[in-house]
This record gives sequence, C-alpha cells and structure tokens, in this order.
Amino acid sequence: MQSASNSNFMSLGIAPRLLQILDQHKFVIPTQIQAKAIPICVEGKDIIGIAQTGTGKTLAFCLPMLQRLAAQPNGMGLVLVPTRELALQVFETFQKIGQPFHMRSAVLIGGASMNNQITALRKKPRVIIATPGRLLDHMEQRTVDLKKVSILVLDEADRMLDMGFAPQIERVLRAVPQDRQTLLFSATMPTEIVRMAKAHMKLPLSVEIAPAGTASERITQELFIVKKEYKSKLLQKILGQYHGAVLVFSRTKVSARYISRAIREMGHQAAEIHSDRSLGQRREALEGFKTGKYRVLVATDIAARGIDVKGIELVVNYDLPDEAENYIHRIGRTGRAGHEGHAVSFATPDQGLEVRRIEQLMRSALPISEHPEIPMETFLAGATRKPGAPTRIGGSGGYGKRSFGGRRFRR
Repeated sequence: MQSASNSNFMSLGIAPRLLQILDQHKFVIPTQIQAKAIPICVEGKDIIGIAQTGTGKTLAFCLPMLQRLAAQPNGMGLVLVPTRELALQVFETFQKIGQPFHMRSAVLIGGASMNNQITALRKKPRVIIATPGRLLDHMEQRTVDLKKVSILVLDEADRMLDMGFAPQIERVLRAVPQDRQTLLFSATMPTEIVRMAKAHMKLPLSVEIAPAGTASERITQELFIVKKEYKSKLLQKILGQYHGAVLVFSRTKVSARYISRAIREMGHQAAEIHSDRSLGQRREALEGFKTGKYRVLVATDIAARGIDVKGIELVVNYDLPDEAENYIHRIGRTGRAGHEGHAVSFATPDQGLEVRRIEQLMRSALPISEHPEIPMETFLAGATRKPGAPTRIGGSGGYGKRSFGGRRFRR
C-alpha cells in the first residue's frame, strides 16, 4: 500500500484486536487518507474526507466504526453508497475485518430479494450498508429502524448527488438521530456537499489528500484521437499488447453490449456490467473478472466506483464519460493500493470540448499518442500542441502530424 508518511496502523489509535486482524490480512502501512482520517474518526468527530478513488477510503471508515460500535452496545452504523457493486464491496470489507467481533452486517440494495433483506434486518445487524433507493423502500415499509444509528457514513457522496439521490439522502438524514457521528467521503467537493455538511454535520474536520480532480500519480495516461469506425480495430490492437486484466468503459448500455460482443469475437473472454443486467448477472460478471474467468470487463459508469479489483492492468475509455469527474473515477480502477496502472482513452475528432473539460479538471494535458500499427489517417488530432497547452481537436483547418511528444505504445 502507498504510504504518505512513516506512520503505521499502531500509531492511529486503533485497538489491539483490530491491529491483529489487520496484520492477519497483511495491512501494514496506512494510505494517506487512512493515516489522516482514522485518528479523527476514532475520537468520534465528524469528518469530510476528500480523496481520489483507490486510496483506501473504505478501511478509513470501517475500522473506526467497528471500534466505536464495540464500545457502544446499543449503537448502529449506517453506510450509504451510490451503487450495488460498491455496497457489496463495502460489505465484504466489514465481513473481513468485523467477523472476529461477531458484528453482524446487512446489505440493502435494489435487484435483490426484499424478503431476504427483511430476514437479515430481523437479526438486528449492527451495521447496515445500503443504496438510498432501497433503504427508503424499507423505511416506507417500516422494516428498518434507524433510531439507533450512532455513526453515519456517506461514501462517494458526490456520486450519489450526481445520480440524483439528494432528496433520498435528505430523508435519511432527517430519520437518523441528530446526536450521531457523520463521516462524509468523496472524490470531489461540489457546493451541494458543502451545503449538506453545514446543515447536517457538527463542526466537521476536513481532510483533503489531493485536490479534487487529481488522478493517482501511479496511473499513466494516454489519449488517441480516432474516427468512431476505427475504435474497435484500435481496441483489438491494444488488447493484443497487454496481457493482464482490462476494464473497458462505455457511455451507454447499448455500446457496452456491442463492445463486449466485439471483444469476444476478437478471441478474449469478456463480460459486461450495466443497468440492464440483473444483480445476479452483475455479480457473476464481477466475480468472474476477479477470478480470471473473464479477462475483460465492459462497464458503464454504474461501475466506475463500485469495482474494487486488485491487479487491473489497463483501463480503456472506449467512450469518454458524460461528466469530466467520471474520468477520474474510471481510471482510478487501475493503479490501486500503491500499484502502477495505465489508462487509455479514445476521443473522436468532434470531442475537443470533452477532452478540454477533463484536462481542466486534472489541471494537466493528456498525452496524445498514435498507434504504430494503425494507419495514420485514422488519427485526427490537432497538428501542434505544446506540453501543458489545451487540446486542439477539429476546427476548420486540416490535420497534420503532431509535434507534441505523446508517448507511443510499446511495440
């Protein structure tokens, strides 16, 4: 794991039993967000944690919650997350770390059996991990009681707001006790989160590991400007040059189906995750990707923050995202937990505005490359760009060979 300092978990105020569990799972050095957030959370203070994806935020709130709940026999923990995949990921972490404490957890997500969830709730779990919509379903049916929630976590808060969950979150905030600890974690800091923090948090301490829109330093990036009809051929060449697990992002579920079918025709095992797939299908696809059954996983942005798979060698943005912020979350699926990663993006000649928005968010220019095995005429980037200058794509002029030194792919 990547370290921000010389600290270790022993110096963060974590109880010996939890330290022993961390040692068993080979967690030795805390990440930056863990080192800064855990001591604050253990003390019971509210916190706003801003950190890019892949930096270990789940453990940053899981450890303090378990430790504080162990000292509060009647307290409960509630974790709100934007997607089903992220909910299951958080649940796995709580199961792994909290099992020796015999602290039961329950997951409330759409696409899964309500009856099974009601059964789980009747067993009085100490921790509930939920998506906002399904949690409200249970609240309306009075199958969940939030009166004992003493610790509330809003994980990936900016993503929940992007997905239109603000009204549901407000209802949950009104339903839980005011005398609680609130932990808010996010990759960006939009004004709506600032407003929410002022209205519902008690003098929260802010911890920002990297400026909003900052990608991990361990992720190298590459941009290809390519005609739409040549994207599939370029993807085939790129998949042939890498040997590890590859995550491919599409903008729509229709595109995801097309891309996964094309990848299978190229001879690679591929699965897809998008909103048209059932929860069972999505879980099978993700598990198959983790175990190596599928080398390539094709996903829409529904999975941009819900996939926690170690060892993803490459992320491919087959389509640029609708929102520039989602670019950061997508490429954050590689280069996780201190490992190196690489991200490749395809942009068509008319997407200059989308590329510029990404670069403005990241405060840096995306290196433009040409593939040595693809004919030059398929790449239509602007003729010149000095390092650090804004991307120039399209326009009334012609296209020429770039003098800007973008990295080329390995042959």
